[in-house]
Amino acid sequence: MGKAMKINGNEIKPGNIIEHQGGLWQAVKCNAVKPGKGGAFNQVELKNLEDGRKLNERFRASETVERVRLEQKEHTYLYDNGDTLAFMDSETFEQIELAKDFVGAAQHYLQDGMTVTIEFYEQRPIALSIPDQVVLEVKETEPAIKGQTAANSFKPAILENGIRTTVPPFIDRGEKIIVSTADGSYVKRAD
Repeated sequence: MGKAMKINGNEIKPGNIIEHQGGLWQAVKCNAVKPGKGGAFNQVELKNLEDGRKLNERFRASETVERVRLEQKEHTYLYDNGDTLAFMDSETFEQIELAKDFVGAAQHYLQDGMTVTIEFYEQRPIALSIPDQVVLEVKETEPAIKGQTAANSFKPAILENGIRTTVPPFIDRGEKIIVSTADGSYVKRAD
């Protein structure tokens, strides 16, 4: 269940989720402003959790907002079902399907049996997070050039999930590497 609690406008912190204008918004940046005249306020950059819209709002200390706590549940990724992706609740074994549009870029990193965290508000999925790093196989890259050992001369590669990235010269096709899911960048060779 999403539990709501009232907080004052000056207590909004980055990461908080609040109810605002009939929607759910996550505070991205907060800046306490103390103008010479008039009361201080919290300048908050909000991101809508449902459609990604951004909004800049001023909240006065005297205003109250509903802060929402999302319920986090671990789910296991099961399979791709065309327009949707199927996940199973790790505790209840209930299955849910989420639209690929909702999952966004994270879908490219999903692997069979991967544990993800889905955040719910009143039983409605709001956000999905995946592990920070995944192991992927290099499908295509140029062969290493002899004598090219400079670490800064990364070369393009295509990974098994179709993501394009760059890898150090010593990485060859067929090798498994650890990749950051935030931006697809190379972290290190997988053991």
